[in-house]
Amino acid sequence: MAAKKTILVVDDEPELVEMMRMAFQGAGYAVLTAADGQQGVDTARQAKPDAIVLDIMMPNKDGFQACKELKADAATADIPVLVLTALSSKLTDMKAARSLGLLLESEDFIDKPVDTAQLLERVGRLVGR
Repeated sequence: MAAKKTILVVDDEPELVEMMRMAFQGAGYAVLTAADGQQGVDTARQAKPDAIVLDIMMPNKDGFQACKELKADAATADIPVLVLTALSSKLTDMKAARSLGLLLESEDFIDKPVDTAQLLERVGRLVGR
């Protein structure tokens, strides 16, 4: 039997983290969590998850900084990152929204509020499920 894929959820909203943890566990993933960008970077370096779900607006180190740091580190550069953001919904131009994902160097992004089915489908693609 294949080992469970591990997802690291990095967000400072406890209710959202719990919702995602339950959804991922229900879909057969192991889940790690971090409450801010610095914890997320530290956890990713230590645990080497299969994918990271990363919020943008967080204390201590925001998602922009955390993603840039993860992608610049050879130990974590290959871990796919899905960015959670309320920012892209504020962008009226879809090109600008796509540019946000490229600017972050993330593999994908999803708008808040999070649709659980879409989140599971997108992360599943990132981890090859």
